[in-house]
Amino acid sequence: MTDGIFRFADVSVPAPLDRAFTYELPETLRHRVRPGCRVLVPFGPRKLAGVVLRVHDEPPEAEARQVLRLLDAEPAFDAEMLELGRWVAHYYCAPLGEVLRSMAPLAADVRHTRIWALTQKGLDVTRQLGLDGDSGDPAEQILRALEARPLSEATLERKVKGAKKILASLERKGLVEAETAAAQRDPLRAPASKLLAEFLARPANGVKLARAERELLAYLELHPGPHRLTQLEEKVRNASQAARSLARKGLARLHYELTAGDPSWARPRHTLTGPQQQAFDAIRQALEARRYQAFLLHGVTGSGKTEVYLNAIEAALALGRGALLLVPEIALTPAVAGQFHARFGPQVAILHSAFNDAERAAQWKRLRSGEARVGVGTRSAVFAPVRDLGLIIVDEEHDQSYKQEETPRYHGRDVAVVRAQRAGAVAVLGSATPSLESRYNVERGKYALLELPGRIADRPLPSVEIIDMREEFLETRQSALFSRRLREAIAAKLEAGEQTILLMNRRGFSSAVSCRSCGERLQCVNCAIGLTFHRRDNRLLCHYCNYAQRVPKTCPNCGSEYLYFLGSGSEKVEDELRRHFPQARVARLDRDTAAGRNQYERILGGFREGAFDILVGTQMIAKGHDIPNVTLVGVINADIGLSLPDFRAAERTFQLLTQVAGRAGRHHLPGLVLIQTNAPDHYAIRCAAAQDYAKFYEKELEFRRLMRYPPFCAMANVLLRAPTQEAAMRLAGEAAQVLGPSGDGVRILGPAEAPVPRLKSEYRYQILIKALSRARLNEMLHSLRRHAGEAKWPATALVVDVDPMTLL
Repeated sequence: MTDGIFRFADVSVPAPLDRAFTYELPETLRHRVRPGCRVLVPFGPRKLAGVVLRVHDEPPEAEARQVLRLLDAEPAFDAEMLELGRWVAHYYCAPLGEVLRSMAPLAADVRHTRIWALTQKGLDVTRQLGLDGDSGDPAEQILRALEARPLSEATLERKVKGAKKILASLERKGLVEAETAAAQRDPLRAPASKLLAEFLARPANGVKLARAERELLAYLELHPGPHRLTQLEEKVRNASQAARSLARKGLARLHYELTAGDPSWARPRHTLTGPQQQAFDAIRQALEARRYQAFLLHGVTGSGKTEVYLNAIEAALALGRGALLLVPEIALTPAVAGQFHARFGPQVAILHSAFNDAERAAQWKRLRSGEARVGVGTRSAVFAPVRDLGLIIVDEEHDQSYKQEETPRYHGRDVAVVRAQRAGAVAVLGSATPSLESRYNVERGKYALLELPGRIADRPLPSVEIIDMREEFLETRQSALFSRRLREAIAAKLEAGEQTILLMNRRGFSSAVSCRSCGERLQCVNCAIGLTFHRRDNRLLCHYCNYAQRVPKTCPNCGSEYLYFLGSGSEKVEDELRRHFPQARVARLDRDTAAGRNQYERILGGFREGAFDILVGTQMIAKGHDIPNVTLVGVINADIGLSLPDFRAAERTFQLLTQVAGRAGRHHLPGLVLIQTNAPDHYAIRCAAAQDYAKFYEKELEFRRLMRYPPFCAMANVLLRAPTQEAAMRLAGEAAQVLGPSGDGVRILGPAEAPVPRLKSEYRYQILIKALSRARLNEMLHSLRRHAGEAKWPATALVVDVDPMTLL
């Protein structure tokens, strides 16, 4: 029952607990709260935003605490999305509250503040000391300020420099205590530079307005449409304050200015080729039938998958239905946004982490209200509240970034298929290198296969050469980063005025630093992993926990000054290029140079406009980019991923090489790809060079079948973590006892040390479970989670990763 007046609500809170909590509703909310609404509730000393699952009149055994506030006039989640959240929680063995929190980017609606107050001990100490308010001791100043009344941390920071650290010290001594206060954030308090204002209504008779309000309202009425507040301040004095006041009175509308995407990325509309038309016709027929259908769109690089997506979305909109496009990582979104805004205008909402919380929430609300009908975003956009969803497209469906690496550890592609199935929508999974699981689902009849076998305008695929670096060494007696063939090709492209992309899928300058005397390898203090040398910053960096230190002058183990640097990264490739080709304009694109959206767009946009001759980068440069003048792609070291202890290593290597090779020769100029490797006979490299997906799929599938890896089993990786090795071993042994021995269609491997045995100061052991039955696997995992709760394991001790993308 959801209609009527109810006294209690079951609320799911964002905490690592597998249960809902019953709260009493204040009388003023009993007729307004419905399932799917977000409410602010007390939870221990904190106040959390939870989601109402059920309203009822059944009093709990213990006295129920009261709901503090209703956060949504309309439910944030409808019944369909609540059910999807429950499915994600059950399938991926995650707490429902944490799943629901990740489904809606509405954290900006609630402002959390820490309020500090004196404890009784602190009050006694303050009175005994008779502290002087003018004391120069910062701790005494804080105690005196708190004697008068509790204060927020922000207020204390303004009063006393470094108050945060001092408060932590006083808290350890038992002199002060903190309580988390939560309040609904006022969206009208956003900076003027981020807000637009537009006219809504004239004031009713008798309503008095200040002069600035009257002038601004008159201006907005005479000039319909949204106006930037910063520009209005040039027209009307105190426009920013007046606009906020008018918005509170319902006379003007204030909303966030939303990024529309870079129009320079837009492509002209193309007439569909024969294979494109056949693929589109199949998708359109499924849309018109208004029933669930899943397609795998397998098209070679440059075959025009994006144009099929655009036409399919147009067909969905023409039928009055919404559409959702997922892209694999934040780097692709500006490019995709430009194309989609050019085609669909304001109907598009962009959802990705480059926006701040408030901007993301504004886009999400545009979709929920129906103002936007097309959602474009990364992994979490799979939960976007698109109205009457008719089409979900997952571009580059094989990409590893669709798998979330923190709780809830869901896979965006698989959730998209389940959501489409429940909504009676069409799912389209597109890729030039489909994952084995998706391609195998075609064989099982779960997906229909659509193929784009050739590039647009019959352009040829690039020619690919494999360069054996073992032979290169024997002939030159030098361990060089670039082979002679690659140097010659780069020089030729520079001479011809054409552009080059070089892939080195490892950041930094050198991947390790060792001592020549004792052999000691410099490691992270928090992780069992070597530090990477970054020469630009002259520091050693851990790529797992971001620990950094200066390069020591001597070995910390033996005191020797003979330290040497091993391995190479993208920074070293850039340095070598500048040495070999001083006249070339070189840019580097990796996480070090493109930490934010603006840097990424500046580098890639500059390369696209011809400001750079050579672009060096990690896998960020390998996918989705269509740059006409790129005719040479060089892979510096194709073996980096092959040696990893992971059953997907060959698949990832094949996909990365095929994708980066596809950046060459996409327009009128022919392309060349040079792959440097020490394993030229490995089938992943051979098949990538031949652009032969069918042969790779056949060989890799046979390996998976023999070893009973997905798609021939359901698999989960159970990770046990603890601050000490003894505690981690004890938890791992306990987990192994709960899971039981192998048998009955289940094989259990471990417990054993994880490939990275210590990470972020925690010791790690893992247990790998393979099961022929998905239901049996799920049952085992839930029993282990129940045991962890009953045994009161620490909240972070147990990590369950269902359908893991990596075992590292």
